[in-house]
Amino acid sequence: MKTPKISVEQFYLENASSLGLHLLAGADGLKRIIKEPTVNRPGLALAGFTKYFANKRIQTIGSAEATYLKSLAKEERLERFEQVCRCKIPGVVFSRNLRPDKEFLALADRLSIPVFRSPLITMKFINRATLALEDLFAPRGQEHGSMVDILGVGVIVKGESGIGKSECVLALVERGYSLVADDVTKLKLIDGRVVIGTSASVTRDHMEVRGIGIIDVGAMFGVKSIRREKQLDLIVTLREWGDVDEVDRLGMEDETTEVLGVRVPHITIPVRPGRDIARLVEVAAFQNKLKRSGHNPAEELNKRLIAQMAREGSE
Repeated sequence: MKTPKISVEQFYLENASSLGLHLLAGADGLKRIIKEPTVNRPGLALAGFTKYFANKRIQTIGSAEATYLKSLAKEERLERFEQVCRCKIPGVVFSRNLRPDKEFLALADRLSIPVFRSPLITMKFINRATLALEDLFAPRGQEHGSMVDILGVGVIVKGESGIGKSECVLALVERGYSLVADDVTKLKLIDGRVVIGTSASVTRDHMEVRGIGIIDVGAMFGVKSIRREKQLDLIVTLREWGDVDEVDRLGMEDETTEVLGVRVPHITIPVRPGRDIARLVEVAAFQNKLKRSGHNPAEELNKRLIAQMAREGSE
């Protein structure tokens, strides 16, 4: 599990539009690293108390902070600004389109502290920026397999090269389901419990089919055949029939595999000529959906058999 390092530049480039960010000063400091995925209002720090200052976060200055600073003499105001900036903060955002002093912008340029302005009210900016930062900081990984959304069940289909993963997923797309990713699925962990799969931006909407080449799934099967991202609910591994030592014919044992620290249901489907693999993957997804709703056919059948044996033993 890998937690990415997020720079102020990355935060700015990916969220400039949604947050209305405009860079005012400190462009040389855009490579600074944001170490905590949240936003801080530096009220106490601007008042001179920096003992518990959350300096690893993006700092936001709203109307309360701006009004307080205007009450100070110019020299004292600049002294407080410099004190905060020297705490190695990643950057500062002035909400409500507040305009900082020219002296502060010159100080930010000198210390390479990126300074931005946003038209959003302070709390709305904090809420949106926190969500954006949490998404950027989400632990990431990848699985070598294709992902498809089968009636709300996110399924990654894995297997050795040439076993038929792409053909299986293509057959599922033909049946009306949605492609999320082909060959390699990018993953991220949300809230420490939900794994989200998506495709690399370069290959999004496309599939490689051996013997045919690259196809544009959206153009060929329509917009409903593409989904940008989906929660991972099930992993299916395709293996040659002779390579599977033992097959659980009843499905009594629930196998799982760990993905980004989360246990995800996993099944192995033996492959041999004549088996409709796409249909089997489809049924596996339906089965997963039933189990999540509390319905387990294997357990119910087992209970019936035990009850019948108990009745026959008492006769």
